[in-house]
Amino acid sequence: MAKVKTRAYDAANYIESPEDAVLLLEAAFEDGDAAVIAEAIGAVARSKGMSQVAQDTGLSRESLYRALSADGNPTLSTTLNVLNALGLRLSVSGRGPIA
Repeated sequence: MAKVKTRAYDAANYIESPEDAVLLLEAAFEDGDAAVIAEAIGAVARSKGMSQVAQDTGLSRESLYRALSADGNPTLSTTLNVLNALGLRLSVSGRGPIA
């Protein structure tokens, strides 16, 4: 029996359009887990090219990889800068009355 080679799943390999990126991010924000959101933003950044995102944001590639991982905890400033570099923006919508 031949050995099966596996590799870790990386959503960045499957983002082929801006619509794919938006769908991934919408699902992450619906989940509501900060680690899932950071990882999804990281996947979108990797799909564009982390070097380009780093250049566009003025942040180092290493700090972006760290912040946009499942273990990362990016600041709001970093998150907004990365989304801006990706041509995206953060928006808010209500799901009911504010109590």
